[in-house]
Amino acid sequence: MDTQRWMWIAWPAFLAAAVLEMVVFAFVDPMDVHWMGSPLEWSRSAVYTAAFFAFWLVMLLCSLMTRSLARSAQDLNNGIVSEPLAD
Repeated sequence: MDTQRWMWIAWPAFLAAAVLEMVVFAFVDPMDVHWMGSPLEWSRSAVYTAAFFAFWLVMLLCSLMTRSLARSAQDLNNGIVSEPLAD
């Protein structure tokens, strides 16, 4: 995939992760986050950063799946489209 197509995937995922980060941390205090039953001993900015990259990864996978499902048969077959078999 060329750079432009990767940006079609990464940029919307980045924006969605940023919005999700704002929404989540408007309601959740990073100091109240627990992992496996024990509180995280991370700073606020470390929790914000880790959460942002986790959100970005999930959104990136969603965008990648959308992009791959939107491809046409011609794109998938390198321009070769077969005709249906006659009955």
